[in-house]
Amino acid sequence: MSAHVASRPDVKSAVSALAGLSEVRMAQLHRATEHLDPPFAVVDLDAFDANAEDLTRRTDGLATIRVASKSVRSRELIQRAAQWEGYHGILAFTLPEALWLAEDHEDVVIGYPTADRTALQQLAMDERAAARITLMIDSVGQLDFIDNVVGASRPDLRVCIDLDAALELAGGRIHLGPYRSPVHSPRQAAALAREIESRPGFRLAGVMSYEGQIAGLGDNQPGSPLKRAALRAMQRFSARELADRRAAAIAAVEAVAPLEFVNGGGTGSIEQTASEHVITEIGAGSGLYGPGLFDFYRRFRPRPAAYFVMSVVRRPTDKIATVLGGGWVASGPTGRDRQPTLAWPQGLRMNPLEGAGEVQTPVLGTAAHGLRLGDHVWFRHAKAGELCERVNTLHLVSKSEHVGQVLTYRGEGHAFL
Repeated sequence: MSAHVASRPDVKSAVSALAGLSEVRMAQLHRATEHLDPPFAVVDLDAFDANAEDLTRRTDGLATIRVASKSVRSRELIQRAAQWEGYHGILAFTLPEALWLAEDHEDVVIGYPTADRTALQQLAMDERAAARITLMIDSVGQLDFIDNVVGASRPDLRVCIDLDAALELAGGRIHLGPYRSPVHSPRQAAALAREIESRPGFRLAGVMSYEGQIAGLGDNQPGSPLKRAALRAMQRFSARELADRRAAAIAAVEAVAPLEFVNGGGTGSIEQTASEHVITEIGAGSGLYGPGLFDFYRRFRPRPAAYFVMSVVRRPTDKIATVLGGGWVASGPTGRDRQPTLAWPQGLRMNPLEGAGEVQTPVLGTAAHGLRLGDHVWFRHAKAGELCERVNTLHLVSKSEHVGQVLTYRGEGHAFL
């Protein structure tokens, strides 16, 4: 484990730190953007850069960071992060996106398998793109699909095996973690590697595995102490099981063919995953924006860097202010943790009977008493990149100045999912 692991606050101090987003900094962000009409999104470049640096610090020099583009979804901000020392390559989420990003980046791995026939045909006809892009594979059926789409007359296509990182117990009857790949054991990984190596037109480049039950679940959530203890115990057990299984799987695959990279982890598990000797890189991106889902981890605390802003349009009572919109809810299982978080003015809270609504969001608390029509209310999205599906531009603030804006994927006219 890294010697630089941050101190571990208890839940109460984590909540306090979250509520204590610097009033001074939030006031600076507000003043820099108060001339804008909501809704709009803001990226605090100082926080973004500090987070980029902190992600590499957390690796303790044991692995590089591959920028997970789905968590950023702005070409210019992906480029900004990728230029930091300790970063190498992009982890894309679709083949059309990878083809687009490969115009500027030499190493793009797609984190998920593709069935996009048009994009596969484009890849197979472009030797430069084929040399820069690595497809994700977790079954022989996907190899068959690609062969059927593009045929044998093509440059070699680089592929990566997706090794399932979930914890399976009771002979597989209990599955803890995302349902991703059917390749779970070292034997299955080696068998798929042999199939790849035996087929003309494919070249095995790497292995990836994402331990969502560790990286994607904050271990310091408010609520039941017993649930927190159970989650932490599961994560410790899962980390040990995965480290052993991943090492065995990489050894089995490398007995078939050499690997250029072994990717693992995510923003939430960098210290732990980077300490495994087989890991060469970590896929991470959410930590750059520091969204709401990353507020309750013991090992690290990213600085909130991405916000969206709405206007007060109603005062139904002298104690309630209502903003227009606000219901920018994240994907995943429905729950409070998928709702946006109120960031500023401090002292606001949502009405539990309404929450963040599609067309309006009532806000309560002492800070609501002084809000006037037209005042700005700042929110944080629960997830990172999904904010960019709502806006065309991200307004950039550095120090106390509005320094420009960059386009999101949506603003560039792209919808890659």
